Amino acid sequence: MLDDEELVSLAEEIKAKGQYTPIWLDTSGRLLDGRNRLRACEIAGVEPRFATYDGPDPADFALQINIRRRNLTKGQVAMVTARSCSAAEQDGRSAGERSARSIAERTGVSLGRIGQALTVLRHAPDLVDRVISGAVGLDDAYKTAREAKAQADSVENQLARLRMEDPELADRVVEGDLSLPAAWAERKERSEEEVRRRKVATQFLCEVVPPLAQARGTDTVVLYDPQFMLTGRAITGEVIEQAMAALTEMAQAWREREAAWA
Repeated sequence: MLDDEELVSLAEEIKAKGQYTPIWLDTSGRLLDGRNRLRACEIAGVEPRFATYDGPDPADFALQINIRRRNLTKGQVAMVTARSCSAAEQDGRSAGERSARSIAERTGVSLGRIGQALTVLRHAPDLVDRVISGAVGLDDAYKTAREAKAQADSVENQLARLRMEDPELADRVVEGDLSLPAAWAERKERSEEEVRRRKVATQFLCEVVPPLAQARGTDTVVLYDPQFMLTGRAITGEVIEQAMAALTEMAQAWREREAAWA
């Protein structure tokens, strides 16, 4: 779009001399070319004059008339071409009909430049119009787009890794309930808690099971004296039965663990 001053100037010219070039629409009434002329007519209070393109490729038509009309740099042409390719893909045209290679041949712009423009279109869309207007060069816009792409790739990789480690947290990030940094912070807390629990469980088993194994077949029970018992840890027949049940469960769990490791 033209800036405000240029639009007012165009509006004054249209009001004084009329609208020489029509505003082009496709058969569905979508605007193909003439956004500035349409706005200028509104400013001037002049009824705009329209024309309809009924050919097979509206996007290519809009591309060609814009390139022919303007004194554009290669970067600007590449950006216009990239936008045209994107519009064609959204309209469902085949890759052969609207390939970047065929457009490059017709416009004289290299595939590399069109590739840079496509990167800007996908990863820095707010710069597209500024490149086309000449306010920003394609090289500068491409650099910004690459940085945005790298950041987006990093986020995607982090989210994929989070999904592998903690699917529930990843789902919360996707649903917008949790930011990715907050999810990783919570994942760290969960991981640290898991390590703590493993440490406590391991030390507990190491302190309890080996002494029990060593006490087998001895007169430990005969020597048991309540006056020396630890506070709150009295031994009764019920406690021994519960301990035996716990050891049986541990043995089963251990066999399953060894089978998983095999």
